[in-house]
Amino acid sequence: MIEQIYNLPDNMVGFRSSGEVTPHDFKLVNIKVSELVNTTGKLNYLLFLDNSPTDFTFGAWIQDALLGIKNITKWNRAAIISDSETVDKFTSFFSKIMPGEFKVFRKDDMSRAVDWTSEKIDIEE
Repeated sequence: MIEQIYNLPDNMVGFRSSGEVTPHDFKLVNIKVSELVNTTGKLNYLLFLDNSPTDFTFGAWIQDALLGIKNITKWNRAAIISDSETVDKFTSFFSKIMPGEFKVFRKDDMSRAVDWTSEKIDIEE
């Protein structure tokens, strides 16, 4: 399932995934992303993975890809919060082919991820 994370800065959206993630879960994500892009003209996105990427069904991966393509020119900053090295490697590769900045943060670094995603701070590589 995917749930919205509340109490974030107004210039970003955030979600927490847990258990099995299906295409239906992306309905909320798509609505909130569209609202943010319509309001700010860009996408600052945070995803806290409280599960494994293997918990995403094939249809969920398709919806995730469509979200990326639909907003390809709007991506600004995307933080993925996970302690998985696989997620870190995939995000590093993905960031080379997508516009915008993508970073992985450890689960114990949530506040720094929010600050970076909301453009409150910059982080040098």
